[in-house]
Amino acid sequence: MTTFSYTAEEAHQLDAADPLANFVDRFYRRENIQYMDGNSLGLLSKDAEAATIEALEQWKHYAVDGWGHPDTDWLHMPERLGAMTAELIGAKPEECVVTGQTTVNLHALLATFYPREGRPRLLADTANFPSDLYALANHVTLHSANPDGLSLISPRSDGWIYEEDVMERLSEDVSLLLLPSVWYQSGQLASIPRLTEAAHAKGILVCFDLAHSIGVVPHHLHEDGVDLAVWCNYKYLNGGPGTIGGLFVHERHHGTAPLLSGWFGSDKARQFEMSIPMVPAHSASAWQISTPSIIAAAAVQAGLSLTLEAGLSQLRAKSLQLTDYLMTLLDEKIIRTTGEGQLGTPRQPSRRGGHVAFYHPEAAALSRALRANQVIPDYRPPNTLRFAPVPMYTRFIDVWKTVDTLYRLLSTRAYESFRDSNDLVS
Repeated sequence: MTTFSYTAEEAHQLDAADPLANFVDRFYRRENIQYMDGNSLGLLSKDAEAATIEALEQWKHYAVDGWGHPDTDWLHMPERLGAMTAELIGAKPEECVVTGQTTVNLHALLATFYPREGRPRLLADTANFPSDLYALANHVTLHSANPDGLSLISPRSDGWIYEEDVMERLSEDVSLLLLPSVWYQSGQLASIPRLTEAAHAKGILVCFDLAHSIGVVPHHLHEDGVDLAVWCNYKYLNGGPGTIGGLFVHERHHGTAPLLSGWFGSDKARQFEMSIPMVPAHSASAWQISTPSIIAAAAVQAGLSLTLEAGLSQLRAKSLQLTDYLMTLLDEKIIRTTGEGQLGTPRQPSRRGGHVAFYHPEAAALSRALRANQVIPDYRPPNTLRFAPVPMYTRFIDVWKTVDTLYRLLSTRAYESFRDSNDLVS
């Protein structure tokens, strides 16, 4: 682990040596605010602002002709963005499409790939993001009267999901395993190749939710043999609040008929024939349902372009350095000095994503107090503060100031006045 002297001067030195430093000013950052919540919503980039304005100008100029005009070709934008995304997740271009939103895309995939003959069960974990679990429960209800059709693995006492515990639950009656690539509470990174191989050995399909890793952790979904994946584009990819999501379907499943169909999943060469029944695309595009928002897609394209320009290997390297620095500061300046709090994220670089979890019984009050002191963290009940230093726009001095502010709040007990606040924390 890197050794730090924990001074602001050192943080400035790290910033001066940062190969991605030139990206910081391409984002709108509020002055004197330490924004540490990019794993919930990424900041607006100047590139995304310009791309959105350009999309509005295209709408103004071309109107309906924008769908087919060579200067715009909105019709194929989901596939173009899918091809860009494929470079980030180790997929073939035809295996990715930008469409829908995370939970909607998960519903579309589950409708097609669950249940399978003789396999009535779905397997997931209680630490997964609740929306994913809601979707799984819906499909069990639709297809089975057995409320135990959804099997859930629980974290151990340290808050982590252990792969051995997952593997013990892989059985011949399981149709599909759904896990996050990074657990949203703890920041733990899943071993996608190992879990996929183990599930496939039992004939189980594997789906990963990449929401907390895409754009900050490299993946190799095609090579690893992952069957399915879903994600959002508004965290590390900075595509805008609630913007279009994406999905991945391994090429071995292309040609499978989607069972939640919509006209945008048509073979593009025949889409405007409006044929009944629909002729689906022979790619991941078949799992599109509705017409995408082109205005939203413009910002997603800008976010993807920025990420590809920065380079995922450089982004991952800086992310690991930022989170190592953050964890070291939390350990030395908070936990060992004040005797309070606990790190909830694995220290090993190969086992953590892009954010750090800090457990404290007063996490809700601390979240409010931090926000009142110009630090924007993320709070998750009952006791978790999440800090996400995003490598594209977070500086090392931002991390230093964040921990310094947290130290002052704890050492002076200033957070106590925020205990009974009715302000929402996120």
